[in-house]
Amino acid sequence: MSNFEYLMHLNTLAGRTYNDLMQYPVFPWILADYESKTLDLASPTSFRDLSKPMGAQNEKRKEKFIQRYNEVDSNDGELSAQCHYCTHYSSAIIVASYLVRMEPFSQTFISLQGGSFDVPERMFFSIQKEWESASKDNMSDVRELIPEFFYLPDFLINSNNFEFGCMQDGTPLGDVVLPAWAKGDPQEFIRMHREALESDYVSANLHLWIDLIFGYKQQGSAAVEALNTFHPYFYTDKHDAESMKNPLKKSTVLGYISNFGQIPKQLFTKPHPSRVLHKSSISREMTGANHIVPFFFKLDKLKPSVQPIKELMHGPVGQIICGERDILVTAKNKLLMPPLWNTYFGWGYYDNTCSFGNYTTEKDFAVWEGLSDWGEAMCAACPNSNVIITAGSSTVVCVWDVSISKDKLKYMKLKQALYGHIDTVTCVVVSKCHSVIISGSQDQTCILWDLEELNYITQLPGHSSSVTALAINDLTGEIVSCSGTNLYLWTMKGQLLASVNTPYGPEGSILCCCFTQKYEWDSRNVIITGCADGIVRSAPGRAGRDTWC
Repeated sequence: MSNFEYLMHLNTLAGRTYNDLMQYPVFPWILADYESKTLDLASPTSFRDLSKPMGAQNEKRKEKFIQRYNEVDSNDGELSAQCHYCTHYSSAIIVASYLVRMEPFSQTFISLQGGSFDVPERMFFSIQKEWESASKDNMSDVRELIPEFFYLPDFLINSNNFEFGCMQDGTPLGDVVLPAWAKGDPQEFIRMHREALESDYVSANLHLWIDLIFGYKQQGSAAVEALNTFHPYFYTDKHDAESMKNPLKKSTVLGYISNFGQIPKQLFTKPHPSRVLHKSSISREMTGANHIVPFFFKLDKLKPSVQPIKELMHGPVGQIICGERDILVTAKNKLLMPPLWNTYFGWGYYDNTCSFGNYTTEKDFAVWEGLSDWGEAMCAACPNSNVIITAGSSTVVCVWDVSISKDKLKYMKLKQALYGHIDTVTCVVVSKCHSVIISGSQDQTCILWDLEELNYITQLPGHSSSVTALAINDLTGEIVSCSGTNLYLWTMKGQLLASVNTPYGPEGSILCCCFTQKYEWDSRNVIITGCADGIVRSAPGRAGRDTWC
């Protein structure tokens, strides 16, 4: 389990949810270096001190918070309660300010601000400035981060062209200003920020932050000692039902929570154990993420298997499935149906029919003629055992409902015909986790379709010739499309990230492609292509885009 996944589980258990901005998932500031041109994840000085709350990151500000705590008498009443912080690290306005460049959060922010955007200097406009404000400059700011900082580059871009105004020096407020090490690229910022979250240093120290937010240092004497106490109204479990019957107090408490946020449910009453106890016990997973060299870095060391995995008697390989125990292979124009992979769907017959068969016996158990109504099928995809997607010479992408039981086809009926291409559809892929279908065509375009709603999302134009291959990265949502010897990298929104014309001539035309997807933050991931000259090649992935043409 990654650090990101573990933090999401803790947030869920503590009652934090994407559905409530007042109880939004909370993530820690990880880094303290937002100035260097190169981020050194091997240096502890690059990281924030996870053992201290945001209010104690700077010694000068820390002393002021201690003074504030000592100056307030605990008997002065709840409104002037003894605490270190009168604001919170997570609130509706903090979440909305981070996500203000995306709808519906922009309208939420305007609503919370009383009908307009805030003055530019108080808006979220720079990662470094936000860190400086929360860690040392502003006595009213102890905010932490939200999960989007580790997976969603979109919130850093003003793609909706909102008019936020200009800073005092005349600089217009637009996209978020990124650290120098991100090279002005939101995608690279997210990748490196996620890599930092999964680093050995954070793995060894994240439990200290968990103690502050979800653990034993959240309340009581341990919280006082850790400089981690907030106004009592932020602790919802401190208000019994009887006291909340007072309408004035109830209104006051709800007002505090609405404006300033609330403490998550306490999950641990004892110190949380470290993920990495000592250097000799570094987990295999994290060691693998950071230290094991991927196989494609040492292609000269690869050795072919002595025995062939499977010999196909009827033409070239069409699909390869790598399971936990074995590798499954089908012939061209056949694909295996998940999740059991024991049934195949076949197409491309002379009469334009299709078939279903058993993978183990390699025998068809059903033939269906209805597919012939849509011309010659050129490609197919299968997201689950009940849906098959076909396309071909008719230019239409067809989504079929299928029911199979004990090697018997009960029915195959058309669910939706998707119209958009103007020439033969040559390839189609589908991603369940991103709920998207992508089709590529001889009309030199790709179209993204919503897998649930079965409607048009956007188009990927500008290919040099017919689209020959497609792949979706389930971890990052990136898309690769191939056209002749050209390779294109896209976002799920249809933004072209990079393109390259591979220098191998017509013989090197790309026929198939895929992403390596061990860890989404690993800069060593590549795109692997199979070409017409019989050679398998690799191209740089997301982190190597600056080497592309």
